[in-house]
Amino acid sequence: MNYEKIDELLKRLEETETELYKELGKGVEEVTCDFAREKIPLLTYLWRGNKRYALTAPVIYGMIVPALFMDLCVTVYMHSCFPIYGIPKVRRRDFIAIDRHRLPYLNALQKLNCVYCGYFNGLVAYVEEIAARTEQFWCPIRHARRLRGVHHRYWHFLRYGDGERLKERWTQLREALKKEEERS
Repeated sequence: MNYEKIDELLKRLEETETELYKELGKGVEEVTCDFAREKIPLLTYLWRGNKRYALTAPVIYGMIVPALFMDLCVTVYMHSCFPIYGIPKVRRRDFIAIDRHRLPYLNALQKLNCVYCGYFNGLVAYVEEIAARTEQFWCPIRHARRLRGVHHRYWHFLRYGDGERLKERWTQLREALKKEEERS
């Protein structure tokens, strides 16, 4: 397995992602609309909405309890263990963004939903990054079968079954992880 080639491809992928974000950011300041015309009043929104969706609200909003508990547990884990391992801490603000509630064309319920989604999806990404750094430190070996939605660190891991390079690659990945802190 040519890890150098994989690293090169991943670098190009990161560059493409950076270019994509730049392109998506163009013209953001130019977006305009008639906010008074676009905003759907809360009562109209509720009256016209799908009533079955409303029945799911307790299930959806009830997920905030385990989410907050997971947030607390993972954050405590990171702050207590990462310094011992020499793993750089994950910055929450890099993953959790709560800003869409400031959009004037959203009604109160839409704003609440945006806060919820911004927190919950950001939390999942935050937890994934903490888990990915932990995996890179303790077990940087890819699985035998192909997985969907793997974290960005996964492709740097050792190929499944490549026991000959385990110690060498593990050391390389731990050192790379520790150097990230120096760049932060």
